[in-house]
Amino acid sequence: MKGWTIELAASAARLVVEEGLEYAAAKRKAARAFAPARVELPSNEAVEQQVREHLALFHADTQPIELHALRCLALRWMQRLAEFRPHLAGSVWRGTATRLSAIHVDLFADDPKAPEIALVNLGIDYDTSEGGRNRRGEPFSVLSLTDRCPQLGQRVTLHLSVHDHDAQRGALLPDPAGRSWRGDLRALQSLMGETGS
Repeated sequence: MKGWTIELAASAARLVVEEGLEYAAAKRKAARAFAPARVELPSNEAVEQQVREHLALFHADTQPIELHALRCLALRWMQRLAEFRPHLAGSVWRGTATRLSAIHVDLFADDPKAPEIALVNLGIDYDTSEGGRNRRGEPFSVLSLTDRCPQLGQRVTLHLSVHDHDAQRGALLPDPAGRSWRGDLRALQSLMGETGS
């Protein structure tokens, strides 16, 4: 990577950690702040590497505790929504989450309305938005809600992305370094057992 690309990735990483921004928003904000016009944004992997370095330098004493709390909350929700084959994604799965991070869970359902019905039946308030498009170019919805995280003493945002059942086949494709982008309930339990977080 070019020097300014590394700087841009580092600046985006600081925004991710200190402000809780998602990677795409952090990269855009960092680029507006100091990068040359029409700059090529760093990859998510480059930003994630900078996030890991930032956490190791400035948050090594608090981040593992916060990550464990978020994984416990994610585990509870994955158990509640087990019928939709939940897969934890994002920074909570990848190990870079802090108390400012949202929890991202992918759900897989034959009927895209079924997860919404399940939330209604649980008495959960949620918002619905369009989450973009899947690998086949089809739109998917995101159900967003908040829940109290007792260990952090605050409410945490959860984003539940609802995908077609067939999309589950590609859910466990690895990143270029061979690490998985998401994990199912069993994988999360195993990860928490191995790392203590």
